[in-house]
Amino acid sequence: MANGWAPDGAVQDQIDDSINDAVRLARAKLPTGPGELYCQACGEEIPEARRVAMPGARTCVACQSGLDRRSIGSGGINRRGSKDSQLT
Repeated sequence: MANGWAPDGAVQDQIDDSINDAVRLARAKLPTGPGELYCQACGEEIPEARRVAMPGARTCVACQSGLDRRSIGSGGINRRGSKDSQLT
């Protein structure tokens, strides 16, 4: 069912684009290269299990959790068409 002047499937296309953008952003944030033995933020040793599970890790789990918490809600692309959704 078309929504106004939008073609059939336009809403699903917007959802797919939002998901693809989020996946691309998450992949871009993954660490690359050699990891660290000690956390860059607090200096504690990074457990071997974390280094194996997350090659390239530069922070311990606690410090990374804090960094992740701060980055939530950092914005993004608003693909909704209503003017009210553009105000926030």
